[in-house]
Order: sequence, then structure tokens, then C-alpha cells
Amino acid sequence: MARNRTPEGSADESGRRVPPAARTARGSYAVGDERRQRILDTAVDHFARRGFHASSLARIAKGAGITQGGLLHHFPSKEDLLLHVLERADAADREGFLAREFESAAEMFSMLVRLAEHDSARVEQTRMFNVLAAEAGDPGHPAHAYFARRYAGLVEVMAGVLRRAARAGELRPDMEAVAVAVAQEVAAVLDGLRIQWVLDPRGFDLAGRFRAYAERVLRALSVDG
Repeated sequence: MARNRTPEGSADESGRRVPPAARTARGSYAVGDERRQRILDTAVDHFARRGFHASSLARIAKGAGITQGGLLHHFPSKEDLLLHVLERADAADREGFLAREFESAAEMFSMLVRLAEHDSARVEQTRMFNVLAAEAGDPGHPAHAYFARRYAGLVEVMAGVLRRAARAGELRPDMEAVAVAVAQEVAAVLDGLRIQWVLDPRGFDLAGRFRAYAERVLRALSVDG
């Protein structure tokens, strides 16, 4: 049955009156959110294929189906757009790994394998991370600080888990002294496997290769093997 309407507005699903201005504002927010997502998705593709410096706001705007002015309304610069792209792409990793409290080294390695599986489902984002991380070796790159913080946070979390596991008797006692080095090695191996995978996504098993590596490392470090 149709809802009664009044000049002041219409009823929403709960029966409350919604002024026309509020309905218009909600619609505008929805359009704005959809447009922002479209810009971010398009930017991922451009940064993955061209890197940061060779990508242009004009081409990204055209790919998103808007004007460059429309893009700048949401993201005031290419640097701002880049950081928003990275933050969105990294959200799942932060939530799934960096923010967790791992009770054992085995649990940590299991989560790293799941992250590798997650990467296998997002080839463009993984390719983009590879390209931008390489570019960000330049201290002047706008993402340099972002990647430095990201790797420092990843190594800190892993090293902390390894130290606690050594103190708890899960890993060898000498692991406390080399926890940072082992954490850096694990991060480097995962990144290296990601690079090989994006070169041949169909022929290279990213998650399988990293799972085998993680199992070897855990056996080598465990007290009971």
C-alpha cells in the first residue's frame, strides 16, 4: 500500500517523515560515495600499470568517467589520491594482521598464509603495491613514509610474536635474539613471491609457495620441530 505523502515530506520505512532536503542530501552522499569508489578503483589500475609518476589525474578522471575538476573535488591532489588508494587497499591487512593479538607463532604464520591467499584474489592491487613499493625507495616519493611505516609495523608485530613464542617454549630460546632478522626475512620472502606471482598469476601458486616456506621456517624454529 502506498504511503501517505504530505507537502512537508514523505514517510521512510519506519513511518517517520523525511523532509525533501534530507532525501536529496542522502542521495547526494550516495552519488558522492559511488564516485569516490570509482575514482579509487580507476587509480589502482593506473598506478599498477604506470606507477605514480607516470600516471596523470587527467587520465584517471577520464577512466572514471568524470572531469579532472570533479576528481579534484574528492581528492585535492595526486599525492592525496595515492595515499587514499594505499590506505583502502591496506585496510584488510591492518585489520587482519597488524591489529591482531597472536597467541602463538603457529597462529601468526597461519594468518600470513591467509593474507597470501587474499592477495591471490586481488591481482591489480598486489601489482600496484609491488610497483609503488619499488618507487617508494626514493625518499622523495609521496608514499615513502607510508611504506616505511608499513614495513616497520609488520616487522614489529612479527618480531614480538616470535619473542613471546620463544619465552613460552614454542620456539627455540635463541629466537629472542634474532626475532627482528627472522621477521624481516619472512616479509622479504612474501614480497618476493608476490613479485613472481604477478608476472604469472595463473602459473605461480602464491599461497601454496608461501605456505610451504612458512611450514619450513616454523619447523626449523620450533623446539619440537
